[in-house]
Amino acid sequence: MFLQREDIPNLISILRILLTIPVVWMLLIQRFDFALVLFAVAGISDGLDGFLAKHFGWQSKLGGLLDPMADKVLLVSSYVCLALLGLIPTLLMVLVIVRDLIIVTGALIYNFRIEELKANPSLISKFNTFAQIVLVLMVVLDQGLFELPQGVLQAMVWTVFVSTIASGVNYVWVWSRRAADLRGKS
Repeated sequence: MFLQREDIPNLISILRILLTIPVVWMLLIQRFDFALVLFAVAGISDGLDGFLAKHFGWQSKLGGLLDPMADKVLLVSSYVCLALLGLIPTLLMVLVIVRDLIIVTGALIYNFRIEELKANPSLISKFNTFAQIVLVLMVVLDQGLFELPQGVLQAMVWTVFVSTIASGVNYVWVWSRRAADLRGKS
């Protein structure tokens, strides 16, 4: 089976998942300069695969799964590494992981018990993902590459903390209501 042009966004997402390995390694050995470059490449690839999929109509169900999975694998792995290194609070790492587990579990249950899931990320969820990415970048930058004021880092930790909770509650609320409405109609 040969790759088609339509497979390019999915291939980019797969490569982003694989790119997590060297990002994690660079973080763990505290080569923050290389980790930052690799994280930036991953971010650019995220934008590129989304642009290609939408611009050329190369969207697919597989891509709809691979793209957010690649984002989550990279972010969760980065949060685990940064928490292990003592650079972010362990509680924040746990909160990010628990939120993602709740969302994935809820999505699977909804998809198989209610109806096919057509998930569109909420505005708060998009903000939360953006804030999580910015925090990783800020923490990595602060590790000898560019010292940031401590208050700025603390503010970003709290922003991620609050937006993670708000996003998780929003998902549970919206999808629970939607499921209840559909069950009430049947």
